[in-house]
Parts: sequence; C-alpha cells; structure tokens
Amino acid sequence: MISILIIILTILIPSSLSLLISDNSISINGYPVLLYCVLISFTIHLIIFIPSAIMKNEKFYDFTGMIAYLSIIIFAIQQKYIQIHSIDIYSLVLSLLISIWTLRLGIFLFYRVLKVGEDIRFKNVKNNALQFFVWFSISSLWVSLTTMAAMNVITSKNYNQDLTLLYIGTIIWIIGFLFEIISDYQKIKFKNNTLNKNKFIDSGLWSISRHPNYFGEIILWIGIYIITLPSTSGLEYLGIISPLFVIILLNKVSGINLLEASADKKWGSSNEYQKYKKITPRLIPKLWKIK
Repeated sequence: MISILIIILTILIPSSLSLLISDNSISINGYPVLLYCVLISFTIHLIIFIPSAIMKNEKFYDFTGMIAYLSIIIFAIQQKYIQIHSIDIYSLVLSLLISIWTLRLGIFLFYRVLKVGEDIRFKNVKNNALQFFVWFSISSLWVSLTTMAAMNVITSKNYNQDLTLLYIGTIIWIIGFLFEIISDYQKIKFKNNTLNKNKFIDSGLWSISRHPNYFGEIILWIGIYIITLPSTSGLEYLGIISPLFVIILLNKVSGINLLEASADKKWGSSNEYQKYKKITPRLIPKLWKIK
C-alpha cells in the first residue's frame, strides 16, 4: 500500500507543481508543455522498468534517468521553436548545461554498474516488482523536480535580457561540475589500483570532503536555479524545489545516508577510518586541507 502511494505521489507532486508555476508557459491543447515533460519522464521510466523487472536487472536504472532528461529537453526546445520560432539564450544555456551533466553522469554510472556488476541499492528490491518500480518512480520524480525551475524557463513565452545571473549561475555550475567529475575520476583511479583493495579513499578532493561528488552535484543545481531567477516571478519561485530536492535526496534518501552506512559497516572498526571521518567534513569541503 505504501509503495503504491509513493508511486502516485511521484506523479501528482511534479504534475501539480508544473500546473502551478506555468502561467507563462507555451502549451499544447490548453495544457502547459511543462506538464507534458513530467508525463514524458514518467512514461520513459515505466517503459524501461518493464524489461528491467522481468530480468530483475538494475543496470539500466541510471541510464533511464539520462534518457528522460534528454528527452524532455529536446521536446521542450522543439515545442518552443515550433510555437515561438526562436530560442532565447537562457533556454539554450540551461538546455546545454543540463544535457552535458546528464550525459556525463549517465554514461559514468552505466559504466560503473557494468564494471562492478551490481548496484547494492537494488540487491533486495529488484526481486519485488512493486518496490523496484518505486525506485524507477523516484527516478522519474528526480528528473521532473530537479529540472522544474529550468524547464519552466525553457518553456516560457517570456524572454529576459539581463545576463548578469546567467554568467554567475554558469560559473557556479562549472565549479560544481568540475568538483563532480574530478572526484569521480579520482575514485575510479583509486579503485582501479589493486594496492587499494578494501581501502577507503582519503586523497584529492576526498581529503576535504567525504562526498565531494555529491557536493559538486548540489552546487551545479544551485547554479542552474540562479540562472532561472531573472525569469522568475510569483508562484514560479516554487521552482526552488529543484535544488532543495537534490539536497534532500542526496543527503537523506539515496546518497550520502546509504554510503555512510555502508562505509561504517566496512571500515567502522578501523582507527584510521574513524580519524578520517572525524577530521573530514561529511559534505561541505574544507578547501584549505586538500592533499
């Protein structure tokens, strides 16, 4: 019953938000394009879930999110060009930044799960179709809510000419993106070294944060939201759900909380790990102590 309720909420929450904040949105048959984007995301996750559930295979889970991100961006840009006959600089930059991020992350996660062989998040749930679909539904919610503010601008009829926050938001996005890709690269390099088998990484960006990749992801979505601010008014400020959702999900649902529990189980009895955990921030880096 709880699983069914969660699935329903993953559709209703972003659908309701899309209707609330889309007064200036282009529309199809009287409904905002933003709502269609939410439904497209959910449909893609449902389609890919079916063979994944049959095979009890989670390998395409993160790849599904990437396909959904790219699909709604392409759909929104296409509809804007068809209806308005031009694409403004804000829409182009937002589309480009989100596409770069999702392509990089989607391919990286797909490569990682193929290399490792199993994603520990799904060790038990993939044997229960309903619980497995809850995860796919949450991924759909992730796509819809993280892009809500950006997609509202991309599908807007209005055009803002003040580029100040576009530059500031893009710089912040670049900083977050670099944090994410560098920390992911450092961890892959560390794990690929056989001398580091069964060890935890505490070098590079991982010496200033226990989860620098997640810090980078949060920062880049804050950058995306800043870019949307010049085009935001009234109920559109509800689009702040985009960075807030990333922060909550990565900290409390499917990210740091799970990794911290796993690390404690592996190295909790290690004095070296306890020292690392004591002096290294959980998320926000201490930039002055990088090694």
